[in-house]
Amino acid sequence: MNGSGERADREDFGFEERMRELLAEDAYAVRPSSAPYPAIRRRGLAERRRRAAVAGAALMTLAAVPVGAYAVSGGGGGRADTAVPRPSVSTPHGPTGSTGSTGPSGGGPSASSAPASPGGPARPATDGQLLDGITFARAADGLAKCLDAEGGPPGSAADLGEAGDYRIILAIGSTGDSNAPGDGVHIAAVKERPAGRWVVCSVKDGVASGISAGAIDASVPGTGPVSVDANSGELYQQSYIDKGHWKLPFRWGLFGTAEASVAEVTVSYGDGAPVTATLDHGWFVAAGLLDRQVTLAPHVKGYDKAGQQVYDSDQDRTYQRTLP
Repeated sequence: MNGSGERADREDFGFEERMRELLAEDAYAVRPSSAPYPAIRRRGLAERRRRAAVAGAALMTLAAVPVGAYAVSGGGGGRADTAVPRPSVSTPHGPTGSTGSTGPSGGGPSASSAPASPGGPARPATDGQLLDGITFARAADGLAKCLDAEGGPPGSAADLGEAGDYRIILAIGSTGDSNAPGDGVHIAAVKERPAGRWVVCSVKDGVASGISAGAIDASVPGTGPVSVDANSGELYQQSYIDKGHWKLPFRWGLFGTAEASVAEVTVSYGDGAPVTATLDHGWFVAAGLLDRQVTLAPHVKGYDKAGQQVYDSDQDRTYQRTLP
């Protein structure tokens, strides 16, 4: 009897031990594992770095930098480009301000500077500033899309305003490169207030794909009667990645400011004949086609009403003469 009781006690004790082990195993199995904090933290840091990089790139693109802040790069020596541009399809015209003159070369259709619709941008001085089959309606729509997609909140440093604040001065086809694949359209537009403010809008397949902005400050020491902002170089060059291997033929454009004393501006890109720029409310605009590689930026010259040269970009210390 006594032996049977001891055996029963041992069996009960063994059963209890086994139950405790099973319950402990079950409790461990259903206990939620701890959150992978290190992995989450790494993802959070990576996301913050990505957002910071995107924000920094946007601010760099939208920064308005006076043209005088850029020093000459590789300014010495003769002009040794090998590019031969085809004749520009743009028609040269003079300013359409108070004088209403048509410029040294004269002729060509003119366009009203009134906006196409309430709230929209103003038209360029001439229809010859809308190239490659781009209509004004298409250019105005593209500019509005870019400003809506890329501009910052109202009142912020990145606030570029609305389409109605601008006048379109150039619209050309854009050539895709390794940095920004796919052809599209470039639209250059300027603001009356503050003076010298400009934007270049990029549109591909009807969708805004980027915008650059800058300002030309003619009060910067060393700035001449003609000024070009180095930030607008995307209109006349392709990606540095493709240096020496540009996609050709390449439609190029160039714009800048011209004082009232300037009656004519010519632009040479490569070894071809100079293109006479259009003068439009204090701005000059030129465009052309390249079918060979280039290493030097467009060569800009300005002349007064007497035909005397008053500006040469080769002598301008604020002009970036050599392409990156």
